[in-house]
Amino acid sequence: MKALIIGGAGFVGGYLTDELLSAGHEVHATCLENEDITEKCAVHHLDIMDKEAIGRLICEISPDVVYHLAAQSSVALSWKIPQKTAEINIVGAINVLEAVREFAEKARLIMIGSGEEYGYIAPNACPIKESEPLAPANIYAVTKAAQEMTAKVYVRAYHMDIVMVRAFNHSGPRQSIAFVISDFCRQIAAVECGLAPPEMLVGNLSAKRDFTDVRDIVRAYGLLVEKGVSGKVYNVGRGNAVSIQYILNTALAMSHSRIEVKNDPKRMRASDIPIIEPDVSEIFRDTGWKAEISVERTIEDTLNYWREVLKRS
Repeated sequence: MKALIIGGAGFVGGYLTDELLSAGHEVHATCLENEDITEKCAVHHLDIMDKEAIGRLICEISPDVVYHLAAQSSVALSWKIPQKTAEINIVGAINVLEAVREFAEKARLIMIGSGEEYGYIAPNACPIKESEPLAPANIYAVTKAAQEMTAKVYVRAYHMDIVMVRAFNHSGPRQSIAFVISDFCRQIAAVECGLAPPEMLVGNLSAKRDFTDVRDIVRAYGLLVEKGVSGKVYNVGRGNAVSIQYILNTALAMSHSRIEVKNDPKRMRASDIPIIEPDVSEIFRDTGWKAEISVERTIEDTLNYWREVLKRS
């Protein structure tokens, strides 16, 4: 199988590339001019805001499957750069849809959305099924909901082979510190290495989120290519939300240092949803996938990753 990963330099892109290469697939991955891809695949420089460039690349490669991972994926950052988030996540996605429609009409397209699309959900609505109405509560979530709705239009209007994903929080080594597990682990590693005072800055700890290891996530994406139903939306997550407080306590328990926890008003979001937890029975029913790596192992692996990175710095 010939796969094209749009956004291959990102956190998930690297893991997905490794997953597909290990399965024996031919992998092409895109990145921006100022980005690097270290995985051993064919690398192409691409800006998804350039519709003609996407078309030329897809025409050249003629992929069997396209994974659209390129996005501005930080909720916190979306509050700071809402216009840019909308441009990348909505206009960029339309450019990809148009290019696939014109130059790879038989390819399967995997569109990656987010569990954030559900927005304000009553606690008794969890676990959330794919049929739950969307009520996005932040800028990032709005853009991902728009991306998904646009993809559905292309399925109906052009009969394109598109599988849509609502991916819930995923973490692991190499993730940006814009995300909570990586942030906590890097702060701990910095204290242990003597690069920071023995204190930890945190935001809202009461929110509950569903955390899945990125290595499980990319395995799910691969299975959706093989077994997912065209035109269908799938929740991808563990199906068991835990509080940010639990993430903090678990990470601190693994620390070699005594660390004081301090609240940081700058880390509080303008809007935060109390709980997000998915029903993942649909993806299990259609593909047999379920999360296998524990949250505790994800935290441990991420903490060890940051220990090694800061030790070398």
